[in-house]
Amino acid sequence: MRDELLSPDPTPDDLELELADDAGLRPRRLEDFVGQGELKEHLAIILEAARRRGQAVDHLLFAGPPGLGKTTLAAIVAVEMGVTLHVTSGPALERAGDLAAILTRLDEGDVLFIDEIHRLSRNVEEVLYPAMEDFQLDIVLGKGPAARSIRLDLPRFTLVGATTRTGLITGPLRDRFGLVARLDYYTAPELEAIVNRAAGILGVAVDADGAAEIARRARGTPRIANRLLRRVRDFAEVRGDGAVDTATARDGLALFGVDDLGLDKVDRAILAAVCERFGGGPVGLSTLAISVGEATETVEDVYEPFLIQQGLLMRTPRGRVAMPAAWRHLGLAAPPGAPLVAADEPPSLFG
Repeated sequence: MRDELLSPDPTPDDLELELADDAGLRPRRLEDFVGQGELKEHLAIILEAARRRGQAVDHLLFAGPPGLGKTTLAAIVAVEMGVTLHVTSGPALERAGDLAAILTRLDEGDVLFIDEIHRLSRNVEEVLYPAMEDFQLDIVLGKGPAARSIRLDLPRFTLVGATTRTGLITGPLRDRFGLVARLDYYTAPELEAIVNRAAGILGVAVDADGAAEIARRARGTPRIANRLLRRVRDFAEVRGDGAVDTATARDGLALFGVDDLGLDKVDRAILAAVCERFGGGPVGLSTLAISVGEATETVEDVYEPFLIQQGLLMRTPRGRVAMPAAWRHLGLAAPPGAPLVAADEPPSLFG
């Protein structure tokens, strides 16, 4: 299963459903948000300063892999400021009129959250510039020689953008954000705290070792930790006594295809393809994606970062190459000439 993968083109309804689905587990206040200590400190200062001035918060851009809390932070900003959160996504804003319709519905201080903001079309992005900078909206009436432009004043609002690919955001758009922050993967203790908090909300009896087992396989991602907890809870209720300990967590996660490293079926298929079908590589991204039946963007953005972070896969100019850890994880013998890394060289997230 792919826990952190959303719809390829998330719609506002998709995002609303995601918020509703995790509403009970998502922290509503900044003080309840676990992890991202530096970002929390920055946000606390920005929010308090805005409250003291009685103004809207500066525009915020959150970047990072899926499932780390970008949507949750946008909702927290709205709650902390006592305003309404409006949710949409880059792919859903196909025309400038789509954005104009949303902007004209905003009230003073409201938060507009745009997920996958790097996928905004150029026409929509051009409309967003004066809205962010001058809080004004340019509308063209008519066509041809009779066309004329009028400018409407907008209430001061806060735009919160989320992206998984910072490099695809244009410079002019990025420079209009007052804070650009990247969310990092979570540590095991942070994930344990998240699992214990979620277990308390869901009414799941989980001991310290069971929580640690789930956290260890959550790939540094709170969304995955919460969903693994749900699946282990289901397993414990059907196959056990409802309590989650180490053995129950291991058996439940194994049943749902999550191994000791947190790899799922597709992760292992990627490693197996590189090692068994292509002799350890190098193999091109397109060829690898076809061999596992996934889109190239999905392999590159969703699966590869964690495999590279764990030192299982390496990106090279010639293609993807399996590292010794991949062969060991699959129980295979690495062929002569397989790439090696120094024992003291940490694996890189992006190669």
